[in-house]
Amino acid sequence: MRSLRCVVMTVLLALCGLSPAFAESLNGSSQHLSMRLVAESDRPKAGAPLTIALATTPEKGWHGYWRNPGDAGFPATFDWTLPAGAKAGEPEWPVPTTLLIAGLMNYVYEAPYAPLVTIQVPAGLAAGTRLPIRLKTSYLVCSATICVPEEQALSLDLTIGDGAPAQTAAFADWRRAIPKPLDSGATYAASNGTMRIAVPFPASAKTDAAYFFPVTTGVIDNGARQNVTRDGDRLTIETKLAANAKSGGPVEGVLRIGDAQGLSVKATPGVVADSGSGTATAENVWLTALVAFAGAVLGGLILNIMPCVFPILSLKALSLARGGASEKDARGEALAYTAGVVLVCLGLGAAILALRAGGSAVGWAFQLQHPAAIVVLLLLSAAIAFNLAGLFEVPTPRFAGESGASGAFATGALAAFIATPCTGPFMGAALGAALVLPWPAALAVFGGLGLGLSLPFLAIGFVPAWRRWLPRPGVWMETFRHILSVPMFLTAIALGWVLGRQTGVDTLTLALIAVLAVGAVLWIGGSRQRKGKAFGAAAQIALAVVFVGSAVLIARAPPASAKVAAAGDEGFTEARLASLRAEKRPVFVYFTADWCLTCKVNEKAAIDTAGVRDAFAKNNVAALIGDWTDGDPVMGRFIQAHNRAGVPLYLYYAPGAAEPTVLPQVLTPGLLQALGR
Repeated sequence: MRSLRCVVMTVLLALCGLSPAFAESLNGSSQHLSMRLVAESDRPKAGAPLTIALATTPEKGWHGYWRNPGDAGFPATFDWTLPAGAKAGEPEWPVPTTLLIAGLMNYVYEAPYAPLVTIQVPAGLAAGTRLPIRLKTSYLVCSATICVPEEQALSLDLTIGDGAPAQTAAFADWRRAIPKPLDSGATYAASNGTMRIAVPFPASAKTDAAYFFPVTTGVIDNGARQNVTRDGDRLTIETKLAANAKSGGPVEGVLRIGDAQGLSVKATPGVVADSGSGTATAENVWLTALVAFAGAVLGGLILNIMPCVFPILSLKALSLARGGASEKDARGEALAYTAGVVLVCLGLGAAILALRAGGSAVGWAFQLQHPAAIVVLLLLSAAIAFNLAGLFEVPTPRFAGESGASGAFATGALAAFIATPCTGPFMGAALGAALVLPWPAALAVFGGLGLGLSLPFLAIGFVPAWRRWLPRPGVWMETFRHILSVPMFLTAIALGWVLGRQTGVDTLTLALIAVLAVGAVLWIGGSRQRKGKAFGAAAQIALAVVFVGSAVLIARAPPASAKVAAAGDEGFTEARLASLRAEKRPVFVYFTADWCLTCKVNEKAAIDTAGVRDAFAKNNVAALIGDWTDGDPVMGRFIQAHNRAGVPLYLYYAPGAAEPTVLPQVLTPGLLQALGR
């Protein structure tokens, strides 16, 4: 998909380039890059090389492109007109910067820069001979919202002389930004969709924000995250191999080692391993997987206190006390409940991995980005609440409060599915790590989440002492069951709010009508049950019709009008973030969604408090909000680039810092008030 967008964009830009009038009409001016030719010597020596700088200054908010523009655009072309015998070499480009727009990685210049070109002056020219130099260049220049192909005709008239240098300080600065050639060979290895490049680099030398810019195109995925590690006198860059990449030949590029400093790298195929062997890589991967698994187990355990899960767990636990289950039956139900939870988590994890492999930027609770899935969960939560309130008894399959392995399995599956809107401590980092691990390890992490979610009931089933702590059966259990209907009704209300935010009040009204229909059908079925009859096949068919019909109708509903961000906050775009960082302002970026309970708690308890807002204003901290309720793919890729499987994600960009600080998933006002100090 990315390559298709690149082709379409390039073709359109090429077509635009056929009409300068069209390009000029896009922004009222066709000169968004200020250019001039500067010679290192005003009186070049005959027969000697002469360096010419193409001093370029982008207009504020615009950027020019490197020799490899990245995922979009096209490189500049140079058409020299020189005296007979003179010859211009290939341009030497300064180290670029990265700019990610709409999921496309661009290699650009947003500040003044100067490609250097060496011209061989013909021999035999007498002193005082005129040396005219002419250049016609075509290039692409872009802002955050528009791209314009431009042309410029530049000229420079010199006179043959003694070759005395001029502009010494300026050329010293321009040369400093040109990558230095690496005096020893680099190697690369490509396998299993991963490219690893090993670059010799002294252990005593410092690096800052190391990044590999490929000159050889079609080898690495430009937009993929790059992991740079150091092992003695070597830097290793690990990133994603480009789709349909052809390896075997040399790979050239520029390794940034500091601000406007880089090395020209030419890597040949070879063996790239950690510490002299390939075993360390596997060990590191599985160590990461083990840590992520532990975090997922803890995160799943915390989910049990959420209002949508706690009533189901409580009833399932009390059913053991009420039924006086034997040791064997208790363990069987515990294992069945665990199987239901883990299988649903594995299924959701497999779906996420498959969709992301196909190019979709989805994450945890991705199904809640679709109104049809929300209405199904809404109706299901309402039905469970009605059951807990005593309106009816669940027929087959047996759910919470019913004994038996099948009922326990169904209860576990239900608990896991309803828990998807929730996230909390440990979960975000764990699931984010899962997305960069090999798929077996990733699935193990999702399985760990299910294990954590099922741990309390698993412990009750396998530890008799825990069951003895449970209250003895009695009339109070029916009252407690009715009380547990309250958090389930609150869950249904929260899902209704999310649906209304996504699709508007008309769709919410339709969903409430569906809830009323479900309640009516359940009341009819419950009345039959109180008379000693079965719930009724007709009632079950009616329920299925309401569920499916509501999902189909709401899936066709138009989206709601644009939402308003919190006071003082701007909507997140990568262009706006780049602009604020260029102004050297501290920036707090928070990614949220209406269906994310943790997000909403953090916003009410920390982000939107008066103390935090006053601190932001005092410290000049800009706040950007990324609303991922509808699953915007561009935002999803940005979240993915920071190793997160979903929201919440909180980032703080300190002025001048190369990378953001990832803040905890549970925020406090004090933590936010300290930003920017």
